Amino acid sequence: MKTIITHFPFIVLISLCLWGCGGNSTQQQAQEPASNDPADLYRPAADNGGIKLSEGFGAVLVADSLGARARHIAINDNGDIYIKLASLLNDKGIVAMRDTNKDGKADIIESFGDYTGTGIGIYNGYLYASSDTSVMRYKLKQGELMPDLQGEVIISGFKNQNSHESKPFTFDGAGNMYVTVGAPSNACQEKDRQVGSKALDPCPELLLQSGIWQFKAEQAGQVHGKEGKRYASGIRNAVALDWNTSTNSLFALQHGRDMLNTLYPKNFTDTMNRDLPAEEFLQISDGDDFGWPYCYFDPFQDKKILAPEYGGDGKKQGRCENIKRPILTFPAHTAPNDLLFYNGSQFPEKYKNGAFIAFHGSWNRQPFDQEGYLVAFVPFKDGKPNGQWEVFASGFEGANKVKNAGDAIHRPMGLAVAPDGTLYITDSRKGKIWKIVYYGDKAKSATAMK
Repeated sequence: MKTIITHFPFIVLISLCLWGCGGNSTQQQAQEPASNDPADLYRPAADNGGIKLSEGFGAVLVADSLGARARHIAINDNGDIYIKLASLLNDKGIVAMRDTNKDGKADIIESFGDYTGTGIGIYNGYLYASSDTSVMRYKLKQGELMPDLQGEVIISGFKNQNSHESKPFTFDGAGNMYVTVGAPSNACQEKDRQVGSKALDPCPELLLQSGIWQFKAEQAGQVHGKEGKRYASGIRNAVALDWNTSTNSLFALQHGRDMLNTLYPKNFTDTMNRDLPAEEFLQISDGDDFGWPYCYFDPFQDKKILAPEYGGDGKKQGRCENIKRPILTFPAHTAPNDLLFYNGSQFPEKYKNGAFIAFHGSWNRQPFDQEGYLVAFVPFKDGKPNGQWEVFASGFEGANKVKNAGDAIHRPMGLAVAPDGTLYITDSRKGKIWKIVYYGDKAKSATAMK
């Protein structure tokens, strides 16, 4: 099914082509714009689509609502947009979008793929997309929005699991892809999240889960457990990961464990559970172990602490003493769900090679208000965080405090940079898509940095 959307002031006409739409609707030719600067081309929404942005930035609404939960996003060299869905749209789980009249808004929206999931990316002329148990790829066709739908399976064999099941991935540009295989539990107990349940030691989930695996990006038919290499271990769940081309290394953010106060009320208060453990920003090298489930990071003590399931009391380090540290930490339970190193030139120089992180928002801070629901920026220098991280985009949850994650109006999820250097953000509640453009004075911004 194909949806063609034409924009008029205050009116949106949606026509559903059930037959006779013609084979060349995705190849409409737009007039060449007078300027290639996105600040001249695109008019931001009056309220930036309901979000707050750093000074000088505005948001164009690419899509006000897809009607499905958008996850990660990829953008082709010609500006075509591909989004992986966590809920089906027209019985399909991948959305393809094109802006034909160059106003920043999607005029053509198509869908394909009969599976949901999170991961999506473009590598060497192919669109890659993941379900919870496999990774597929589709050949992109020159000039056409829709790829060749005769996809091929690149990786299969991931176990079905009830938590942390998504398979986000990234590429290193040298023929390898890196796939997160999350832990199927909170803390590797015999009965997950049950008070008094015994912890498993050693944790069997570390064999084929709870880490990041390296596969050949272009080799079809790989099976997890037979092909592929465990690149890093001891990672509970890293939905946000990206290969940093300026450092030629892998980075990811780990979701910290939950329910310290519920499972161990004698050692952890509600306030301690709200603030522990930190969400960890990791620089990952081949063979690294980050300690899950035995360890968690306490930002107040600034060190890895032994988990209570394994004899910890909130202060002991034990086997966690020599575990690799994060390069930066963020507030507990804020759910970092995408990471992007900015390599565009539309934004001011301070953003070059820095990291954008989408925080999906928490659920485990009760009885306190939930937090997150923002996009942060981390400046980098010489391959390392340089200075304090800052809030880049906020207000996704709406004006009211969030008591439960379901109260949030929007939840930022996916990030991508377009060829013109603008930043895209997806929403996992209603499928809203924002295109962030810098409209300020770059010269003034550069002076302010000195």
